[in-house]
Amino acid sequence: MTDTSHVTPDGSPHVTSDGPPHVSPAAPHRPVGRRAVLLATGATAAALAVGAATTPEAPAAPDTAPAAAAAVCTLTKEMTEGPYHLDGQYVRTDITEGKAGIPLKLTLTVVDDDTCAPLAGALVELWHSDALGEYSGFVGNNGHDGPDSGTFLRGGVLTDSSGVAAITTIYPGWYRGRCVHIHVKVHTNVTVTPDGHFTGGQEIHTGQLFFSETITNAVARVSPYSTNTVTRTTLAQDSIYDEGGAASGLLTLTALGGTTSAGYAGTLTLGVER
Repeated sequence: MTDTSHVTPDGSPHVTSDGPPHVSPAAPHRPVGRRAVLLATGATAAALAVGAATTPEAPAAPDTAPAAAAAVCTLTKEMTEGPYHLDGQYVRTDITEGKAGIPLKLTLTVVDDDTCAPLAGALVELWHSDALGEYSGFVGNNGHDGPDSGTFLRGGVLTDSSGVAAITTIYPGWYRGRCVHIHVKVHTNVTVTPDGHFTGGQEIHTGQLFFSETITNAVARVSPYSTNTVTRTTLAQDSIYDEGGAASGLLTLTALGGTTSAGYAGTLTLGVER
């Protein structure tokens, strides 16, 4: 993917890479070279305990309607990896590491695009920013200080026999020039090391997951997201998201409780070309 220049919502010009203009990428943007398909699926709500109490507020109503049970395969292009990827992260179902934020429970299903059969034993790797738009390993690049473990909000999960990877995290924040998103890779034939990391295998998909603007607007009013000092880029303003809905990674979101702070369940089926 070739980046182009545009003007940010606050009026300042910058290069529309996946990171702010002053960041030296940890890894180069890789061009789109593989096909992948995404299948929209119905939302799956799950109970999730919420540890922090905030002033009650009504949850944002999801504006992404669940697809029919018999989803149709839709071909879509991959998304850029961006500058914040780090190799060999932990294999684990909870990647929060105690980071403050609104709970997000993801259910991602991986299927073979040729047959739509579930792909078992694939590793679904995620990484994203915290509520202040900071990535582990790069804290400070979005203008907020804090401790940096180098691993928070990063990790991978092996799909089960139904092709499902269930991952607990928090709703991402935003950084300069990008809308709210999560990075995702799908690997096959990885080796899980004795210390819980993964290595080797084949990378068969690189993409991004996106969020409803209606829900993000509600999340942005809740602490600690409300203390993020960077102007937020919307889906419509983003240089990567192409308004393609689920076919471009837009999650189906379902409220987990009666307030925005209670969190959301996010679902999507990734159909990948092996």
